[in-house]
Amino acid sequence: MVIRMPSFSKIVIADAMEPPVVEGLKALGPVVLTPSSLKAELADAEVLIVRSATKVTEELVSAAPRLRIVARAGVGLDNVDKAACEKRHIEVLNTPGASSNAVAEMAVGMMLALMRNFGRAHASMKVGVWDKKNCTGHEVSGKTLGLIGMGRIGRLVAAKAISLGMRVVYSDPKKASDVSYPHYQSVDELLPLCDIVSLHASLPAGSPPILSAERISKMRKGSYVINTARGFLIDEAALASALQSGHLAGAALDVFPTEPYSGPLIKLDNVLLTPHIAASTAEAQERIGDDLISQLKQKLTA
Repeated sequence: MVIRMPSFSKIVIADAMEPPVVEGLKALGPVVLTPSSLKAELADAEVLIVRSATKVTEELVSAAPRLRIVARAGVGLDNVDKAACEKRHIEVLNTPGASSNAVAEMAVGMMLALMRNFGRAHASMKVGVWDKKNCTGHEVSGKTLGLIGMGRIGRLVAAKAISLGMRVVYSDPKKASDVSYPHYQSVDELLPLCDIVSLHASLPAGSPPILSAERISKMRKGSYVINTARGFLIDEAALASALQSGHLAGAALDVFPTEPYSGPLIKLDNVLLTPHIAASTAEAQERIGDDLISQLKQKLTA
């Protein structure tokens, strides 16, 4: 007697995905990868898998009468209309922990790159200039790092920062019971204490920026900002003004209000910009794939 394993009737992968993950998903049902007409393929699909590029809107899910699951291969769900999915009884999954270490490493790497002027030094060398004097930087050891948000990534950043000799303080609506770093309920109290501020807050799209013009003015003169969380968490115009005036020494950003980014920060020398790559490591992508496949397998056997 042959026992057939349960499978999905059709899995649509809307965005590019690593070949080993695609192969693993094929074991769970027929797979359609990056279709030219997403709506057409969703007409009879049970599972839709997206990354950050595809927007799962009410209009999109209304064209998918058989859709059971929307799976986001990554942390946030900003590009998924959860209310629309709930209305149609579509379950929403994601992989929140799989890329946490990659993002935390990126945040720490950005701190080092900013404070040691890696970007400026590299750019000058590429054009044949030995600009040693103007690339003098600062050590992170002994500096105070302020974390806005003490979730999975915030905790990892804190641990890595402590190992580098930094002092860690944080602001979060809830005081974490499993960490001993000084906690500040108010971001306004935290900011004047910090040499570096790193954003790790999770807020819904459309929320007002955490680092507004008023709050940026409260930061230490010569301090730095790191953002690997959400682009809208910082008032871009206020950040640009503070960087141009010298109130802030530098900023490193991996996320932007609109992506791909082509705004005014590109023209500033004291800004390090990367194209939303904090989670883009081979190891993180492997963990994301494993987590996604595991969750979908559980749904098949539930």
